[in-house]
Amino acid sequence: MKRAIEKELLEWKKSFPRYPLLLRGARQVGKTYVVEELGKTFEFFEIINLEAQPEAIGCFENLDPFLILQKLELLTKRAIYPGRTLLFIDEIQNSSQAILSLRYFKEKIPNLHVIAAGSLLDFALESGTFSFPVGRVQFIYLKPFSFEEFALALNEEQALLALNHSSIQKPIPEELHQKCLQKIKEYFLIGGMPASVAEFQSNRSFLIPERILELLLATYRADFSKYATDAEQKYLRLIFEGVVYQIGEKFKYSSIDPHMKSRELKIALDKLQMAGLIYLIFATSASGIPIAQHIKLNKFKPLFLDIGLLQRSLQVDPQLVLTQELIHIHRGALAEQFVGQEILAYASFFREEKLFYWEREKISSSAEVDYIITLKQHIIPIEVKAGSQGRLKSLIQFMNEKKSPLGIRISEAPLSFQNSILSIPFYMIRQIPRIIEEILGD
Repeated sequence: MKRAIEKELLEWKKSFPRYPLLLRGARQVGKTYVVEELGKTFEFFEIINLEAQPEAIGCFENLDPFLILQKLELLTKRAIYPGRTLLFIDEIQNSSQAILSLRYFKEKIPNLHVIAAGSLLDFALESGTFSFPVGRVQFIYLKPFSFEEFALALNEEQALLALNHSSIQKPIPEELHQKCLQKIKEYFLIGGMPASVAEFQSNRSFLIPERILELLLATYRADFSKYATDAEQKYLRLIFEGVVYQIGEKFKYSSIDPHMKSRELKIALDKLQMAGLIYLIFATSASGIPIAQHIKLNKFKPLFLDIGLLQRSLQVDPQLVLTQELIHIHRGALAEQFVGQEILAYASFFREEKLFYWEREKISSSAEVDYIITLKQHIIPIEVKAGSQGRLKSLIQFMNEKKSPLGIRISEAPLSFQNSILSIPFYMIRQIPRIIEEILGD
């Protein structure tokens, strides 16, 4: 199963000078897999897992990279050749010294290819117990499978090629439109977790991936003990179980448990963010670029790690997904999750993308738009909504107030552009920048 990030990793391999890579992402999104695939392109590939091989932690006591390599070679009984070996340090969060050593690899052995990763790496980076090698290490982020990656895993290359060549003047045929909507519904059920995708790729059954998703949810719950005290785990469970019912809505601690103090719940929410299980979509006034300057930190909507995990947590009936309009399932929560997840999936691998929505709170004149993105110097509003243009009041208000050149509606409707509203079907989110560029001529 090919991942889009593999192209970036191959470019990193060829670059010089290069930085050691820190591969970040939640557990089970495929970090080890993509590094192993890259390792196949090297003459030698060495994996050091600091969780499975705790004896390797001692190799990093001295930060001299030449001594580190000598000790690793003695431990593994295999030579490490700069320029010919890919060294992968997995679960690196188990040693702050190992994290610090990355800067010295960059400075003293720049031709050695080094990648590090860790399932709970962000907790080590946020601990503040050591000085991180800023400017000597490059972050790269991995998310669950995008819809495009999912379609490729199902051998739908021709359909994706048609989408890449479609335009307002030449949309795809109705038959292909319906086929792509069917694949979107499959993605809603399977999600983007590699284990679930791989199982569906093999047998096209919804039942076994369903069990895998349940197992993944149980695994995340079991991980709580790795980054929280016994007392904190209670709050983590409450947030993890309750946040799924607030997808697409402004988050309220009182909706999790009206009897709990918000301070403890906020700490739990922060920890789930660091674990990569939850993202926050912040309200913004969108008064200029960058729109992150205009956010309201106390107002946000939650987004789950993956839509497959979300629909399993909500116990959605698969028949509803396969037969009903997606925007109406669970009050539109799955549709909003999908759109946010897709925006994140197609962002640069080298930065941690942020998500925003717009709200205006005025007496008798409140308005809200699901997502706000920027393309070049344009602020573009996105609504996830079915129906006619008459139901896009907030979107049109935003366009008028912010002088946006167009607004986007995402639904099951085919690609079209009328009255400054760009209608994008769910399966074409990847194509939004290209289509807008064609319309605006930027």
